[in-house]
Amino acid sequence: MKRARQQALTELVRTQPLSSQHEIQEQLALLGYEATQSTISRDLEELGLVRIRDTGGHLRYGWPNDTTALGAASRLRMLLSEFLVSVDASANLVVLKTTPGAANAVADVLDRAGVEGVLGTIAGDDTVLVVAAEGTKGKALARRFAELGGPS
Repeated sequence: MKRARQQALTELVRTQPLSSQHEIQEQLALLGYEATQSTISRDLEELGLVRIRDTGGHLRYGWPNDTTALGAASRLRMLLSEFLVSVDASANLVVLKTTPGAANAVADVLDRAGVEGVLGTIAGDDTVLVVAAEGTKGKALARRFAELGGPS
């Protein structure tokens, strides 16, 4: 029953803009799955579902790296403007400080966005280390992040 409920939940999230656990509970009930709020909360956690912003800026449930709801570049811009605390550069490295818990989401979207000059990222809880590609200076990338919505 749990597996079938979670599959139904996954399909609902893919096809409908569900913004609350109550909405999820109602939709699951329509499909014949009675679930409590705590069961839904556990299912969301196990499936890795979180509330994200769609292209209209509305909150809905989805996966943190869901770039279909919002283009990677737009999502990066949104994440930087919301979570970036500071940007520092040195040689071919950039250190992005974020609010606690946001670094992984920023790094994931940064990797997917295809920002020119980014070789890769490493993320902790509140810090993203960005390695610049050969020929790209860290200061240039830091300026680009500031232009995308982060602090200057």
